[in-house]
Amino acid sequence: MSTSHLNRGMDLLREATELAKESWWRFFDWVAVVEWRQLVIIWVFALVGFGMLQTPEPAVWFIFVSFAVKVLAGGKRKAELDAAAADRKADAATVDRKLTEAQMATLQAQVEPHFLFNTLALIGQLIETDPPEAARIHAHLIDYLRATLPQMRANGGGTLGKQVELSRAYLAIMQARMKERLAVQFSVPDFLGSAPFPPMMLLILIENAIKHGLEPKIEGGRIEVSAHVVHATLHVDVRDNGAGFNPLSDDGVGLANIRERLRLLYGATAELVIEAPPEGGTLASIRVPYSMMEGA
Repeated sequence: MSTSHLNRGMDLLREATELAKESWWRFFDWVAVVEWRQLVIIWVFALVGFGMLQTPEPAVWFIFVSFAVKVLAGGKRKAELDAAAADRKADAATVDRKLTEAQMATLQAQVEPHFLFNTLALIGQLIETDPPEAARIHAHLIDYLRATLPQMRANGGGTLGKQVELSRAYLAIMQARMKERLAVQFSVPDFLGSAPFPPMMLLILIENAIKHGLEPKIEGGRIEVSAHVVHATLHVDVRDNGAGFNPLSDDGVGLANIRERLRLLYGATAELVIEAPPEGGTLASIRVPYSMMEGA
């Protein structure tokens, strides 16, 4: 092989490598910014399309890679893209606000519906064994996604009523999965539904109560969600009668996420309090300044 042919081959290899790298990062950025609902729809079409061709493996790999990117790094990458866009378009005063919003987006992205795959897998199993139950869980999942997706885009806004709606949809799915091992009670007065409350925080407390409180117990347990106002401070509580918590343990990603978002939104006027009630279990309380939405 002549030197000219070898050089041409090396040039082609370098061009192919650069093209592959560029394509990968474009795919990475697309996964970071695409909405969960759109991504799920694309997954379904991929499975159906490749299934009709009797070659489902490419669809499975696409779903696995895109899900991993979205969960593990998508939120951070989206925040980086948002911050870069803000840096290009805004003046110096606006950049600080945009960077804070990007930081909020990074924290909020960590709590995207990671249990989605488990729910889809459960529906797939029940289609064969219990179609009516599969249909019920499917309806609950649609309710959950309808409640979740607008709140994922609410940079710090939202109301307690919307968070309760989201939590009810999530707990309906969890009750379908855990059956009699999960009992639920809501005690939230209607007039507090319009009170401003940060998106996704209540859901994190509920997820924590199930994961660390109820799932370790064979018999499961009970979750109570309540809200009340004390001296112009809104208390939103999640109580469980589960295994309890270790006061010496670290917060973990979810609770640390809440503390950081409260600091960004309210400074020193809000807090997350974790207590061990005398009767057992755990009481987690988010406390924020109370105000009514205008026009409520």
